[in-house]
Amino acid sequence: MKHQDIFSKLWADYTKLNPSVQKVYDLFTNLGETVENDHIAFRTFNDKRVNIDKLAKVFINAGYEEKANYYFEEKHLVAKHYEHKTEKFLPRVFISELILEKFSNYLKEVAIKTIDSIPVELLNGDELIFSGSSWSVPSFKIYEKLKSESEYAGWLYVMGFRANHFTVNVNALKQINTMEKVNSFLKNNGYKINAVGGEIKGSPSELLEQSSIMSEIIKVKFEEGEKEFPGCFYEFAKRYPDKNGTLFSGFIANSANKIFESTNFKK
Repeated sequence: MKHQDIFSKLWADYTKLNPSVQKVYDLFTNLGETVENDHIAFRTFNDKRVNIDKLAKVFINAGYEEKANYYFEEKHLVAKHYEHKTEKFLPRVFISELILEKFSNYLKEVAIKTIDSIPVELLNGDELIFSGSSWSVPSFKIYEKLKSESEYAGWLYVMGFRANHFTVNVNALKQINTMEKVNSFLKNNGYKINAVGGEIKGSPSELLEQSSIMSEIIKVKFEEGEKEFPGCFYEFAKRYPDKNGTLFSGFIANSANKIFESTNFKK
């Protein structure tokens, strides 16, 4: 599959599920801004049937290569980011996975049972990353129990394999070209910023600043009936050049750790 088809398919699912992100995109473009995508992110488990390497296959086949590894001790996650070998304007791809061995037998069993129920043709093909929750209708009771251990696991159990977030490249914006301006613009238009660790994560000295709006609350069908649930969110990133003048292209684990909180559901 060509890279433009991959991102178009992911964007279509992302905006259909979360109409607010399309509205945010439109707010910027209506000002005459060109919205470029800095990176796109995914969540998964470290089971070899669905792990990072498995989800990355569709991107590797489209010309991407692995660039760096990350570890999130607090959330028991590892991650990799990928960039296209030749087309440097294409978005980075960030894929993280939950280390199941770090959690209770209950969480591990739910994760494995969920993966067991994924159709074999999805597990054997390259379409898994577009499949959402290809298993049975989730249980809200199970979600809440998973969430008590890992918000990440709970969200993944319900939402499945899809873009967890797209990210606006603030460097490409002309008018709203600082993180402070971005956040003010979003708040003035009624969006809530993820304030965990401050509204702006990172700093120019770290060569990367990030912020995000909280996930849109959507309606999801559970065994117990339809309930409100945090869908996906929209992130914003500004990158700075290093002492050699090269724009930083990686990620800061401490900042990303706080960005994960954008799907945290608090009534």
